[in-house]
Amino acid sequence: MSTTATAVGAPRRYVVADLGGTTLRIGRIAEGADSVEAVRRMATEGLDRHRGLSAQELQDRVVEQLVQELESYLAEPEGAGASAVGVSFAGPMTKDGTVLAGPTLWGGPAAPLPIADILNRRLARPVVVANDITAAAWRYASAEPDPFCLITVSSGIGHKVFRNGEVLISDSGHGGEIGHWRVDPSEDAVRCECGARGHLGGIASGRGVLTAVRRAAAADPDGFAGSALAGSAHGTPDGITNEALARAVRVDDAFATRVLRGCLLPLAMAVNCIFTAIGVRRYLFIGGFAMAVGPRFITLLGDELTRLGCFGLGEEETRAMLTLGVPDDDHCLLGMARMLVGTLPAAAGSGGNT
Repeated sequence: MSTTATAVGAPRRYVVADLGGTTLRIGRIAEGADSVEAVRRMATEGLDRHRGLSAQELQDRVVEQLVQELESYLAEPEGAGASAVGVSFAGPMTKDGTVLAGPTLWGGPAAPLPIADILNRRLARPVVVANDITAAAWRYASAEPDPFCLITVSSGIGHKVFRNGEVLISDSGHGGEIGHWRVDPSEDAVRCECGARGHLGGIASGRGVLTAVRRAAAADPDGFAGSALAGSAHGTPDGITNEALARAVRVDDAFATRVLRGCLLPLAMAVNCIFTAIGVRRYLFIGGFAMAVGPRFITLLGDELTRLGCFGLGEEETRAMLTLGVPDDDHCLLGMARMLVGTLPAAAGSGGNT
């Protein structure tokens, strides 16, 4: 496998990408840098844009988009001179870089995707791949002295626990998928994008909350009409957007806040479960929806968590466990760069990380 030479003494440069259910981001970063440059953003060619296609057709689209965009970026001045590539992927992944599922990318079951092998073959550079939340956790690892749990609330919900220098996940890719914990066992529970019903991600993610608020608006037209949502949605439930919902919650609109509280209860249950099971007392929240709602998201989630109660903790201690991450969308990109620094000697010409 060929690599691109780097001047003696100069920091290595990397191209990093984050493939999410809504957006694909690609940028460049120098080893040791704290910011990503020349970031390109584009809509992911997956489930969010092409809901009429089969899961396998969507997977093929997503992979081809990722490869072509990376090839293009590496061939242009922004990516020239990159010695390696790091890619974070929104789905559970084995240690050797095989994606097992992509609920927010292609929905239901499709063939296991050996993304590390594909990218190494097509890009002619060392490639490291990782689950997106695994990558994001590495951004915070050096700043968090104690074990922590990173939770993303965006198109879906995912989490990773970072402890003693590593992400707690099996080599076969199991773990870190709290979004697919079934919190509603009823037969008519909301369907998750993976195809199953009652999953946390189908209820408390940005897409899940949007579905809930549209249903609430249809069921309670008077409440909807009196809310801050009605004007921006032109009076129709289907006109409500996540952006409008986040704005309404930020100004404490009663209708929007009531719906969000109901969706956050199962997320509070998930935090409670992780705390009770393994004792982690630091929970960082990232993701487009959580960040759009902002500090109010933490306040409302804290309300639900204190109502549940965390065994052995008082209200102040319980609320102190929750915090927002850095308010940008570079978590995975920066985390991938730090993973590259740590894994390149062993990863050159091979696969990836979970």
